[in-house]
Amino acid sequence: MSMNCGIVGLPNVGKSTIFSGLSATKAEVANYAFCTIEPNKSIVNVPDERLDRINEVNPAEKVIYTTIEFVDIAGLVAGASRGEGLGNKFLANIRQTGMIAHVVRCFDDDDMIHVMGSVDPVRDIGIIDTELILADLETVKNRIEKNQRLKKSPDKKISSKALLEEDFLLRLVIHLESEQPARSFSFTDDESLIMQELFLITAKAELLVCNVNEDSLSDDNSYVKAVKIFAKQTNRDVISLCGKLEAEISELEDPSERALFLDEAGITITGLQQLSQKAYHMLQLRTFFTVGQKENRAWTFREGYKAPQAAGVIHTDFEKGFIKAEVYHCTDLFELGSEAAIKSKGKLRQEGKEYVVQDGDVMFFKFNL
Repeated sequence: MSMNCGIVGLPNVGKSTIFSGLSATKAEVANYAFCTIEPNKSIVNVPDERLDRINEVNPAEKVIYTTIEFVDIAGLVAGASRGEGLGNKFLANIRQTGMIAHVVRCFDDDDMIHVMGSVDPVRDIGIIDTELILADLETVKNRIEKNQRLKKSPDKKISSKALLEEDFLLRLVIHLESEQPARSFSFTDDESLIMQELFLITAKAELLVCNVNEDSLSDDNSYVKAVKIFAKQTNRDVISLCGKLEAEISELEDPSERALFLDEAGITITGLQQLSQKAYHMLQLRTFFTVGQKENRAWTFREGYKAPQAAGVIHTDFEKGFIKAEVYHCTDLFELGSEAAIKSKGKLRQEGKEYVVQDGDVMFFKFNL
C-alpha cells in the first residue's frame, strides 16, 4: 500500500484550498471546475506531542517529525467512470494513493459555484461513491474475462489458480453491483492476495472531510450532522475543518502570531493537523523515536514491523547488520524524567530480531557492518 493520501471530491468543494493550507504553498485555485488537472503533491509534517515532550526532557539541536504525502487530485463528476470530465485521469491518479480524504462541501456561499447547483454533501458523497464502485466493477469484470482465458491454459498451475479465483471474483461482482465498496467485502486470508492484485479504489480506507465555514467549527451545522449520520451507516470516519481559515493560519510564519490566531479562534489543534494525524494512522503508519544531543527524531514504520525492519527505516545497513536494540517507551521517559532514571528502574530493555516494535518506542540500534 502506498504511504500517501489522495484528496478527492467534486469540483469546487475546497480541495485545493485545503491542500494549499497543508503544504503552505499555493496550489492553483479558481472558481471553476477542473482547475486542478495534474495532481499537486506535498509532503507535510505530522505533529506529535510526544516528540515535543521528548525534546523538553532531552533538548536537542534539531527536532524532526514524521511526514506524510498528500496528493490533490482533479475534481470528479458524475460519469467519471465512463471518462466524463477528467474521469480517466482522476481514477488513474487515485489508484496510486494509499487512502482517500474525501472533501465534501458543508457551507453555503452564493459566490462559489457548486457543480450540482446546490449544497447537499450526502448526495455529493453518493456521486463519487457510485463512480468509484463502477470503476472497480469494470476492473473486476476485466479480470474475470482474463481468467476465462487462463482457465484454458495447458499450464495446470495457471489454470488451477484461475479456477480458484473465479468464485472470489464472482462474489465480488455481486457485492459491487449491490453498490457496496470493496472495503466492506469479506474474503479469506488466502484470497487477500487476489484483492491486493486488483488495486481496487473502494478497498482503500476513506476519511470524510467536512469543509465548513468558521461559524460551524464549534457547533456542527445541518450539513455536517447529515454527513456524520451517513458516515456511521457506511463505517467511515469524519473530521470537520474550515479550509479558508486553515489557509490563513498556514500563512502565519511566526509561531507566536499563529498561537495567538488559534487562541482567538478557540482552536487548540488545527484541522489540518488533525487531518495529517488521522491519515497517518489510517494508513497503518506508526512512529518510533531516536533521541540524542544533535537530533530528536520521529521515524515512520508499518504496524507489525520487527526491530530489524525498523532499523532499516533509518538505513538499510542497520537492518542487514542488526544485532539488537535498546528500547524503552516514551511514556517511561515522561514518567521518570530522564534516561538515567529509566536505566536505574530497569525500564531499558534489550530486544532481538523478533521484537515487534510498538508505537511510541524510543530505540537505539546496535549493528555490525
